[in-house]
Amino acid sequence: MAGFATSFWSSDYAGGLGVLFGKLQQGVQENQQVLTVARMRAEAEDLYGQSLGSITPAADRISGGFTRDEGASVRKAYEGVRGEMEEASKNHRKIASNIRELVVNPFSRWCEAHALRVQNSQDDLQARIKLHDKQADAVRKFRSQYYNKCRLVEDIEEEDKLAFQDPQSEAAQSPKIKNIPTVKLSEPDEIEEEPIDIGDETYQPDQVKKILTHMLENIKIGDAKVPILGTYQNVSTGADITGYIQKHMNASSVSYAERIGQDMVSNGFLRLVGNVGSTFANSTRMNYQWRPKVFQITGTPEKKKPLERVSSTMSSDSVDSPVGAVGEYLAGWNPLNNPYPNETPAEKLRREAREADERYKASVRKLDSLRCNLEEAMVDHLKFMERCELDRLKAIKSVILDFSGAISNVIPSLQSTVDNMMLFQETVQPLGDLRYLLENYRTGQFVPKVQTYENYYNQVDEQTFGVDLEARARSDRKRVPIIVTTILTFLDNHYPHLEGDEARRGIWLVDVPLAATHHLRAAIDTGKSIPHEVLEKYEVPVVASALKLYLLELPDSLVSSHVYEIVKTIYSTTATDASEDTRISVIQSTLGQLRLANIATLDAITTHFTRLIELTSADEPFISALAQTLAQCILRPRQESSLTMNERYAYRLIRDLFAHKDAIFGELKRASSLTHSASGAGRPRAISTDESNRRAHMEERNRAIASRSRASSPAPSPRTHRRDRSSGGPETRFPISTTSPTERRGQGPTRHSLEVPGSAEASPVVDGHAPPKMGSGANGSADDAAGVVGVAGQRFMPSVPRKHAASLGLGPGKRDSSGSLQEEARPMGVELTDRPMDD
Repeated sequence: MAGFATSFWSSDYAGGLGVLFGKLQQGVQENQQVLTVARMRAEAEDLYGQSLGSITPAADRISGGFTRDEGASVRKAYEGVRGEMEEASKNHRKIASNIRELVVNPFSRWCEAHALRVQNSQDDLQARIKLHDKQADAVRKFRSQYYNKCRLVEDIEEEDKLAFQDPQSEAAQSPKIKNIPTVKLSEPDEIEEEPIDIGDETYQPDQVKKILTHMLENIKIGDAKVPILGTYQNVSTGADITGYIQKHMNASSVSYAERIGQDMVSNGFLRLVGNVGSTFANSTRMNYQWRPKVFQITGTPEKKKPLERVSSTMSSDSVDSPVGAVGEYLAGWNPLNNPYPNETPAEKLRREAREADERYKASVRKLDSLRCNLEEAMVDHLKFMERCELDRLKAIKSVILDFSGAISNVIPSLQSTVDNMMLFQETVQPLGDLRYLLENYRTGQFVPKVQTYENYYNQVDEQTFGVDLEARARSDRKRVPIIVTTILTFLDNHYPHLEGDEARRGIWLVDVPLAATHHLRAAIDTGKSIPHEVLEKYEVPVVASALKLYLLELPDSLVSSHVYEIVKTIYSTTATDASEDTRISVIQSTLGQLRLANIATLDAITTHFTRLIELTSADEPFISALAQTLAQCILRPRQESSLTMNERYAYRLIRDLFAHKDAIFGELKRASSLTHSASGAGRPRAISTDESNRRAHMEERNRAIASRSRASSPAPSPRTHRRDRSSGGPETRFPISTTSPTERRGQGPTRHSLEVPGSAEASPVVDGHAPPKMGSGANGSADDAAGVVGVAGQRFMPSVPRKHAASLGLGPGKRDSSGSLQEEARPMGVELTDRPMDD
């Protein structure tokens, strides 16, 4: 049964937790309802007992009556009835006492502790989510700044290119041109205004405009006369500004108000006059002039009047500022504190772009760390809340049992009521109620959303997790990402060291703590090859869990979500209406729509698990559990909903991949071979700018030219390689060869039992001086030998039926003694080289 830790996830984290804690708070209210019922029942029983006890004194207060008739039989009957009343009063009071001691008092204390546990978990997770969201906003802000700086760098580089062109030289060379039209470049558009930090808050431009407008309307503005310099207009004192900040901007102290005023000075809204420096202080002697920038932002007309000078030696020209450019120059001139004195504007922009890039990278790393910590805390809290909810349901069951016992032990006459209450408590099923909650209120399985670092130049060299599969494979220059092949190879090498098949199978089903998986993830999330020494530090289940986490953090599932509806249609319609061969054929065509990197990675993973199942003789429960574990890693819907959470199409697809792996991927490889042959003949190769393999490319071109000139020569090309079928059987349960490739007997090396296809040591490549053998190998690996897309990016030429020989351009052929079609025009097979993917 699925648990809380795998059922209440959403893209923003808060949605799933909101649903869960809504149900948990509902459980707290249910506890109060049960407690209220028990408390009021105790009060009713106590009140009823007191009422029964007041009957006898009320009857005795009547004088005469039965007190005079001591021997009458009627008196005995009366005394018997009166005694029953007293006994009934004692019984009901005892019931009230038992309910309070057994139910009300202990259950009320437990309810308070349970409500406190739920509230603490909710507060802790909400604080973490708020911190994560705040960091996500900071990442978006730094990303915007980084992109703007990069655009400015590009603009200034383009301007530099245009600035050094000499149009006069062209005019001198062409005397016919008299008037050369000039083109005036328009000023670049104003960069969008960025948010402004004032105090501890960040304000948008429209908010800043409202605040400044309100300040100009409510703060006293006048003139300030300064000796020698003259009179300043639009001046307010520091005390008036501080008072406004405390009253209207919720400043808790004078120091905080002065910090807000200092930020206004730093952002160019105020300027200190009559003193040296730019410090803001809460003083009536400190005067601050509102800069023209404030009036431009708010649209308020600036109050100006002719400048009155005290000294006749100063200029009589009327300017906006009494100190003019001299004051501005003196305020900004500080050569001792300038770390870049000889920096040009272009160098300054490039430096700022680099600094913005570093800030963006650091913020992305911090966001990723916060996300990992949040997910770890969520897993821990969800597991703890699951135990708390189960304990609550068990506690309610125990309360009902104690409640019924408190009544049944005192009043036998209420046995029927007690029996009904016992029946009610028998109907309470804690596990069933928990399953009902999960089935009806779950919001999604654990699929982490990674905020990756988006390089402006589309480079993914510094990160592995969360990067698109094809982009990661392209950066690794492999068809399958290096992280997948490295982890699968590591597991292949460690399977023989585990004790028993049960331990080998169990590494994929064990529940690994998310913190351990994140620790390994942080160590290998570098975008580079993974040293085996790093993986050796961790236990084998943690390494397997890291591979599952990598597949979960892909932007799209391994089998793309675009074909989810097709897979759904396959298992909704063809499961009953068509045969198994038809279903497999449709699956083949559906998987053929995927990118080659996805197909190759899926082939490598499926091959690994089919070998594990075969060599460990796995039973049906393990295969079913394994398929259920890998379902979210292999295929996910584009948008998870309440309908898709209960669908099992991904599970059924994995079961078909396990059962028909050779048929599905063998056909995909043959189809890919035909496609590559046809496309290679009709489409010109894209021009590559990579010179790392230029020699290999030139050799291939020369061989192609030589093959055309010697079309009738039966001799094979001296540089062709071939792939022989596997020969020989395994000598042990996990036959991992420890010898070098040159020491293996036979022309084709024996494939390891659990090796990753395409690994450097296990690639079945031999000297290519003989034509390749056709047909199935000894171990049934003909489909593997026919594959075009390998794990490491190699291409293999499959065996081609006679009827397709003409369409592939093989020319007329002949059959040898074994019945295989031999080529006369050109030798079959291509060179196995690991080239950069130019196209």
